[in-house]
Amino acid sequence: MRTTPASAKHHPHDDAPDTADAFRRLAELPDGPERDALRDEIVEAWLPMAQRLAGRFRSRGESYDDLRQVAALGLVKAVDRYDPARGNAFESYAVPTVTGEIKRHFRDHLWTLHVPRRVQDLRNRVRIAVQELSAGVQGAGAGASGRQPSVAEIAEYADMSEEDVRAGLEALESFSALSLDAELPGSEDGYSLSDALGSADPALDTVVDREAVKPGLAALPERERAILYMRFFRDMTQSRIAEQLGISQMHVSRLISRSCDRVREEVMRGAA
Repeated sequence: MRTTPASAKHHPHDDAPDTADAFRRLAELPDGPERDALRDEIVEAWLPMAQRLAGRFRSRGESYDDLRQVAALGLVKAVDRYDPARGNAFESYAVPTVTGEIKRHFRDHLWTLHVPRRVQDLRNRVRIAVQELSAGVQGAGAGASGRQPSVAEIAEYADMSEEDVRAGLEALESFSALSLDAELPGSEDGYSLSDALGSADPALDTVVDREAVKPGLAALPERERAILYMRFFRDMTQSRIAEQLGISQMHVSRLISRSCDRVREEVMRGAA
């Protein structure tokens, strides 16, 4: 049986390549074909590690091929930004860089609608707490029935308020939007979400106008207010108004025109 010497360097990744010399040479080379070729060799050497990191996120609704591409992009950024003079192993710098790139991909590209960063953070905290609590509960035998941790348990474990936990739980299922035309669950008559939405009241368009003319109308003589009311609210013709008031239709026409001009001037003064 072979044993590993105590002095052997341990890597979390079994096939972690030894690229320390390559990074030192890369830092000394000027821009050009030779440097580009060495950079590509380093990236290729560490690519298996990046792909394994991508594999940790396979169950989150994104294709593995896309995750591998994102991880490769993160690896390239890590290679370009790594400074061997700092004395830290490349792996300790590359792992969080690649992981961060993958997480940014989820945050920026997989949400159909823009979700506030705070809600995304709550979602991640709740997801991790649920996973760890579920494993702990099942390990203790209490989760034999598949019981998920309660809101209170998650809140206590993750040091969150129950309100934030509920927001995080809702966000767990909120990567994609539901079409308004989609049939609601349990509906047998094609009833969709759009059928439950109200529509704008056409009368809302006239609210501002009505409020604007109120002072001008109040300043008119009583007979002129009555004429405008009959004409525009009761939809009476000028001849019928004239007959009801005992005046000529021409006089009614002049009063309507004069009253409208006065109200318009009052509104314009108020808007100035």
